[in-house]
Amino acid sequence: MLTIPFHKPSIGQAEIDEVLDCLRTGWLTTGPKTKQFEAEFARYLQRRHAVAVNSCTAALHLALESIGLSAGQSVVVPTMTFAATAEVVRYFNAVPLFADCRDEDLNLDAAHAARQIEAARADGQEVVAIVPVHYGGQIGDVAGVQALAEEHDLQIVEDAAHCCPAYYRDDQESPWKTVGTEAAITCFSFYANKTITTGEGGMACTDSEAYADRMRIMSLHGISRDAWKRYTAEGSWYYEIVAPGYKYNLTDIAAAIGLHQLRKADALREQRARLARRYLDLLADLDEVVLPKVMPNRIHSWHLFALRLKLDDCDIDRAAVIEELKRAGVGTSVHWMPLHLHPYYRETLGSKPADCPCAASLYPELISLPLYPDMSMDDVEYVCSVLKEIIARSRAAVAGVSFPVGVKRAA
Repeated sequence: MLTIPFHKPSIGQAEIDEVLDCLRTGWLTTGPKTKQFEAEFARYLQRRHAVAVNSCTAALHLALESIGLSAGQSVVVPTMTFAATAEVVRYFNAVPLFADCRDEDLNLDAAHAARQIEAARADGQEVVAIVPVHYGGQIGDVAGVQALAEEHDLQIVEDAAHCCPAYYRDDQESPWKTVGTEAAITCFSFYANKTITTGEGGMACTDSEAYADRMRIMSLHGISRDAWKRYTAEGSWYYEIVAPGYKYNLTDIAAAIGLHQLRKADALREQRARLARRYLDLLADLDEVVLPKVMPNRIHSWHLFALRLKLDDCDIDRAAVIEELKRAGVGTSVHWMPLHLHPYYRETLGSKPADCPCAASLYPELISLPLYPDMSMDDVEYVCSVLKEIIARSRAAVAGVSFPVGVKRAA
């Protein structure tokens, strides 16, 4: 049994009460609470429009549809991301053009992306958009992506699944900005393990009324605007289908949770940051790990605490470390196997490890430790103690020295 799971959502009485209120009203699907959540989220992110949907995958799909992505076109996608970022490109029979990550923060390498674009265009491909991902909740190279988009006439659709909230600034003299300032559309995730949650859910934010209107229509079967109101006193039974849309709407039950998660988003982020700082302090003297680095002019959301294991001098590998942590009651994960290494993309695109060498070399070292607001400092100390003992024992085995087993979890 895991005494410290990889993640646990932080749900309070306010969320429970709001869900109960939703159930009592009888309005369970998309309705007034969803519209309220959209309005509050747009204000929070300082965007004109927010469109609530049932996942970040849906938000990304709608975003690419609204900018007009079509079959045969190419979209720059970081290889170091979750499946959804590239699969939504494939929904259009378009082509993900994989870009490598940077060693320092695992975010998209704009210089590598530029080389990929130039090679693809030389090969006759039409590259039309870029989907940067902010790894673990730290905003990436905004200036580099923006320059790349301007030079190559690309639309920016951001995958900010890890970034509510996260901030950046151009330099120390500049004001802080929310994620998505430079993007046409920015997409967020409210999955159960994200920084704020609705269980399942997502949001697409934009300053473009045209994009927002299109995404709203396409999120509910392509039915003409404000289709949800047909069940209200001011609504009408009559509607028209203007496009073959999707079933991507968010429910009021989910939005009821989101309303209160959003209102404490900054407090949840601050608690994550405190826990992350404790991890950084406790693991600073462990030579066998490379700790996550907070880049200049960034406020990290700390969705993930992903470190790298440097186990060359130890009689253990990552899989064994994960299993040993599990035996000690600690849940972990890996973020991620780079997309260009997966069988589907090897077979359909001919991707090879050498296409994105940095990501391919870092992947075998990555491990994400538990990090969630309801963790205690004692929890963090226990995780670090167990990890240190696992590595010390394996190091001793190489040296032929016996090592006592001593870390115990208090009942």
